[in-house]
Amino acid sequence: MTTPQDLLIVALDVEPSRPVEQGDLSLALAGAEVIDLIDAQALTLEDDRIVPSARWTLADRLLDEAASSLVRQMPYESVEDWLWRRGRELSSAYLAALEAEGQVTRQHGRWSPARTARTALVDSPARRHASERWSSGEPVLAVLAAAVGIREMPAEDSPSVADDAVETVLAAVNDAVMELEAVRQRRAIEDAAFDNIWRAP
Repeated sequence: MTTPQDLLIVALDVEPSRPVEQGDLSLALAGAEVIDLIDAQALTLEDDRIVPSARWTLADRLLDEAASSLVRQMPYESVEDWLWRRGRELSSAYLAALEAEGQVTRQHGRWSPARTARTALVDSPARRHASERWSSGEPVLAVLAAAVGIREMPAEDSPSVADDAVETVLAAVNDAVMELEAVRQRRAIEDAAFDNIWRAP
């Protein structure tokens, strides 16, 4: 079980405090990968730069893919750049992996299967592991979940993370999610203005 997998399972399993945007979730999954790769000693952080360690194969396919795609030339890649590069469509990749492993199923509507298919988690050790981690308030998972809107987290209740490198990653995820939301709002305003032009007499 990995942090990205746990985060996706929680996103599917818990009623969110606000709708979870796929782009936000993808950024958080990319951040979760960095955190797991730090834990696996596949990389270290120098300030906000991702410095890869020696190559080796990791047990999880997507984490191994992440480790293989690290930039290995100086000045290396910043955490922020990694989130935007690696995070592209990452939620779809993790969902497909869960489906391939039989962790989720597609439930189809009776009358219109193609239109009403929705994802449902099956009872599995992976789901129970993610649920236990979520219920315990594990700090990394809690902060990542708050970043994407699975739960709200008042500043005074923010769990503390002892590792400075992990703190750096979590802060970068929060910043990236806020930046993406600003882009969405800007586009919505531009679209509304464009519509108004066409509606004007």
